[in-house]
Amino acid sequence: MKSKNQGERAILHTNILNAVLITVLFFPLGMFSQILVNNTNLSITKSWTQEPNGYAYPTALFVPPGPPPQGGFPVCILLHGNGGHGQAMIGQFINTLQCHILVAPTGYDSTWNICAEVSDAPDIEMIEDLVNNLQTYVNVNASKIRIVGSSNGAGLANRVFIENNDTGIDLVCAIVSQLNEPQYHTGNFHGPSGLTDPNSSFCGYDNVANPSPSRKYLSICNDNDPIIPYQGGSSVVGVSFLAAETAAFTIATHNGYTGSILTTGTTMGNPAITEYSYLSGNVVHIKGSEGHQLSTTQKDYIKTFLGDCAPPVGLEDQIESKIEIYPNPTSGFVHVKSDVASIGSTLSVYDYTGKYLFSDIVDSENMVIELGDLPEGLYLIMLENQTFKVVKR
Repeated sequence: MKSKNQGERAILHTNILNAVLITVLFFPLGMFSQILVNNTNLSITKSWTQEPNGYAYPTALFVPPGPPPQGGFPVCILLHGNGGHGQAMIGQFINTLQCHILVAPTGYDSTWNICAEVSDAPDIEMIEDLVNNLQTYVNVNASKIRIVGSSNGAGLANRVFIENNDTGIDLVCAIVSQLNEPQYHTGNFHGPSGLTDPNSSFCGYDNVANPSPSRKYLSICNDNDPIIPYQGGSSVVGVSFLAAETAAFTIATHNGYTGSILTTGTTMGNPAITEYSYLSGNVVHIKGSEGHQLSTTQKDYIKTFLGDCAPPVGLEDQIESKIEIYPNPTSGFVHVKSDVASIGSTLSVYDYTGKYLFSDIVDSENMVIELGDLPEGLYLIMLENQTFKVVKR
C-alpha cells in the first residue's frame, strides 16, 4: 500500500503529465517541434566593432504551464535597466504577468545602446530578430508581442516604439524613463543612422522615423526620480529628456489625439498614482512617487494594461493565498509560512520543466527549505494544491 506521501506525490506527477498530454493533443504532431518551451534556446548572436566574433545575448524564458489560450500566449519581452540582467526581470514580473510568456535578454555589458552607454551593440536589430523568431512558434500569439523596459531598458523600449514597425508588437511600456531629446526633437521622432555618439548632435539620432500609430503605449514615471528628471532636462545618465507628461502627450498626438495636453489626471490606488489617459486608454501616462522603481499599484496597472488573464487552472494567486513563500527571488533559503492546518502536508519542489526534485513534510507554521545546491532559474513549489513560482539567482 502506498503511503500518504507517495500517494500525494503520484497525484502531483499525474497532474503534470496531464498538462503535458493536453499540450501535445492541442497541436498537430507535425508542429510539435515549433512549440516554445522553457528550455528553448532563444539567444540571438550579433557582431559589431566591439564584438567582431559575435555576442550571443543570454535570454531567460518562462512559458506558463498548461495549454495556451485560443490564438496562443501573448509574449512580454522584458528589458532590464543598466547593470541588470534578464533573469532578474523574469523574477520581477513572474507574479504580475502570470499568463504571458516572459522573454528577457541580457544586453552587452549589462546595458543597452541608447546614447552615452558603453555599448554600441545593434540592440534594435536583435529585438527585430527575436520578435521574428518568437512569431514562428505555434503557442505564441504573433500579434500580441509586448515590450516592457525599465530605466535603460525603457530607453530601448522607446527605440523599439519609434524604429520598429512590426505590427505584431502591439504594445510598449516604458518604466522610469520617458522619451529623451535624441529620440524626439525638431518636431519629429528619430533613430540613429549609425553608431550613437554623445559628442555629436542629438547623439547621432538623425533619421526621421514614423512610429506605428496603432500601437498602445504606457509610460510610468515618478515625480521624485533622482535619476531621470520628471520635468525633463539634463540627467546623470548623460542625455536630456522631455518632461514626462509632455512625452506622453507627444506620443498621443502622433497616434491621433487632437486635444490639449492633460493638466489633471485621475488619482487611484495605494500607494497613490495619477493616470493621464489619452485615446480611450490607448496611450497612458502614470505618475507616481516611487523614486527610480515601481510601486505595487504601478505593477497592478501594468497587469491591467497588458490584459493579463487569470492564472491557468491549478495555479493560485500567491497574494490571496494563506501560504506565503519568501524571499522571491532568493539566493538559496526559502521561507514557507502557512497555517497550522498545513502541518503534516507534503511540500514538493519541481524545476521549470515539471521534473520532480524533492519533497519535505511541513513540520511548523514557519519552515525553511534550501535551494542553495540548485542552479539559478525558475522552480515550482507545490503545497496544499497550490503552485508557487520561485526564482533562484
